[in-house]
Amino acid sequence: MRYSSILETIGNTPLVELKSFSPRPGVQIFAKLEGVNPSGSIKDRIAKRMIEEAEASGKLKPGSILLEPTSGNTGIALAMIARVKGYKFVAVMPDNVTRERRQLLELYGADIIFSDGSQGSNGAVRLAQELARKDERYVMLYQYGNQANPDAHYYGTAVEIINDLPDLDVFVAGLGTGGTLTGNARRLKEHNPAIRIIAAEPM
Repeated sequence: MRYSSILETIGNTPLVELKSFSPRPGVQIFAKLEGVNPSGSIKDRIAKRMIEEAEASGKLKPGSILLEPTSGNTGIALAMIARVKGYKFVAVMPDNVTRERRQLLELYGADIIFSDGSQGSNGAVRLAQELARKDERYVMLYQYGNQANPDAHYYGTAVEIINDLPDLDVFVAGLGTGGTLTGNARRLKEHNPAIRIIAAEPM
């Protein structure tokens, strides 16, 4: 299939049955392969929606600089989409993040400002907020409090799941910002109020 933009390849990811993981006959387990999104994670979905909603509202316009506190995949996704759309992107991240994260961001043309690693992600958030207050060109999408984060799953991921698995009994998702879990859960509960929603929290 031919696409005019890499952004068109975000979403509509494969759903694969993991037969060897079934604990007993009659139990089917499926995995949604979000790693096939162009930057390699489910965060492409929220990055695209956050940017497009900011554009539609007039918050993000030519000359704006995207700014985001991040230490992971959201920053990489934002950097990729910013590059495609022609925006400058600045990631604010703790200075103890892995070299691989830094290299990926730099490959997409992102600038990186480091915060004190001992303060974790909260330190990155505070520094990004301070920078945004000082320069009106900065637009901080702030994944942790942006409704476009769960909406990307409510209107996207969950719809794909329902189309492929209309009789789903249990949904499991990792818990980070909470957007993947809550956005999918809200839509799936509307479809099937009896569905069980399980959060897998990293240790």
